[in-house]
Amino acid sequence: MNFKLLILPATMVALAGCSTPTRVDSGPIQARTFSFVDRGVKPLPAYTDNRQPVHAMVQEAITKNLAAKGVTRAASGGDVTVGYLIIVGNNVSTTALDDYFGYGEGADALQNKAQSAYTSNKNPNYFEEGTLVIDVIDSKDYKLLKRGYASRPLLKNLSADARQERIQEVVDEILRDLRIGS
Repeated sequence: MNFKLLILPATMVALAGCSTPTRVDSGPIQARTFSFVDRGVKPLPAYTDNRQPVHAMVQEAITKNLAAKGVTRAASGGDVTVGYLIIVGNNVSTTALDDYFGYGEGADALQNKAQSAYTSNKNPNYFEEGTLVIDVIDSKDYKLLKRGYASRPLLKNLSADARQERIQEVVDEILRDLRIGS
C-alpha cells in the first residue's frame, strides 16, 4: 500500500475539522425572536447520564437573558438562531456536548482550544472545569453575529436552584455585550 497517497486526504480531513468562523459581524443585532439550533437530538441510550436537565437550564437562562433584551423565544424560525456548546474537561481530557451547537461550526476546534487552556494550568492537582460557548446566528444568511464564552470550575453536589443560578450568571456574562437594535 502506498502511504503517500493517504497523506493528502488525511491532511485535508484534519484541516477541514479545524476551521472555525473567524469573522463575526459587529453592530446591533436586529431581532425580535430567536430559536435554538435543532440537530434533531436523539434520545440518549439508557446507559448514559441524563444531560437533558442541563440543556433545559442553559436554554432557560438564555431565554431569560434575551427576553430582558426584548427578544422572545420561538419554537422555530426566529430572526436569529442561538447555538451553544458545553465543554467539560479536566487535567487529561474534555467532552463536548454539542447537541444544540449545529454542524460545521468548529466544535472540535473549540473543544481543542478548551483542552489546551485547561492543561496549560500550572496547578498539578486534579480539577474539573466547564466552558459554555454561545453563538448568535442570523437565521436568514447564517452569518455569525456574536460568539462568546465563559469558563468556571465545576462544583459538585449543587442544588438544582444553585446550579440554575450559576448557569444564569455564566449566560449573563457571555451575553452582557449583546446589543439588540430596533
